[in-house]
Amino acid sequence: MTSKEILDLAISKAIKADLRGEARVKELLERINKKYQKLSQEEQAKFDKEKLTNPYPDSRLLVDNGKAEIKKILAGIDMEVPELLLAKELKDVDLVLSHHPEGQGLADLSSVMSLQAEVLATYGLPINIAEAVTKPKITEVSRGVSGANHFRSADTAKILQIDYACTHTTADNLSAKFIHDLIEEKKPEYVEDLLKLLEEVPEYRQAQEKLAGPMLFAGSPENSCGKIVVTEFTGGTSGSKDVFEKMAQYGFGTIIGMHMSEEHRKEAEKYHLNVIIAGHMSSDSLGMNLFLDELEKQGIEVIVTSGLIRVKRF
Repeated sequence: MTSKEILDLAISKAIKADLRGEARVKELLERINKKYQKLSQEEQAKFDKEKLTNPYPDSRLLVDNGKAEIKKILAGIDMEVPELLLAKELKDVDLVLSHHPEGQGLADLSSVMSLQAEVLATYGLPINIAEAVTKPKITEVSRGVSGANHFRSADTAKILQIDYACTHTTADNLSAKFIHDLIEEKKPEYVEDLLKLLEEVPEYRQAQEKLAGPMLFAGSPENSCGKIVVTEFTGGTSGSKDVFEKMAQYGFGTIIGMHMSEEHRKEAEKYHLNVIIAGHMSSDSLGMNLFLDELEKQGIEVIVTSGLIRVKRF
């Protein structure tokens, strides 16, 4: 496989796992393509053409040296200049694969956040309300990442002549679907049952051994779960704290997320929502593992670092 084929596989897997449904994602891609066709030539020249085929623009091939075959990958959660230098030291690494976005992926992180509103809608929050509370946060994130040195690591990869890619929402979609399906299958009734269920997932069990396992952020272990929603797993970064009031009004009971700020936690607690934080690095690892398994099945060697808890499922 080439680096481009690896990224295409990540996108394909993410579309199939998307909590909005594969048909909805393809519909949105068609809408973007129709809008692009209506643009003037000048506007088309400025348009990010990656978005015509990739619904997750925070997941990209950042540096492509045109290698005919990728045989070895160095993968991790945050793969920046130190990890790129490590890859060069290892000598035969063909591709460095980061989970967290870099380059254009980081610069355009906010563009994937509309996914959050649609996922909330699939759980029963009216889309107009979901969009209304999400849009201000999207613009906030866009402003927040605007001053970052987006291309620092990508520039290093170019000098080192190492292929470089990031698979952010593509991997997060896989972990979100995994947890969603696990809950649908087991149907835990109480918060303590849900915590125990998460602790059975190998990535979370290993994280727990390192004192970074699933944690109850709001509510009580004895509380009934009510409607369990996986709404803090994918879609760029943390959403708006204003959504918790609406979630409570529309019958949401327990939120499962990767991470949550204290400000967000207090707001969720205010509206009597149970909140379980599964863990950031462990949840990221879960999504990456589900994808890395597919690459290893193709005969690609994978070395992991930078906080990635490797668990194989084949």
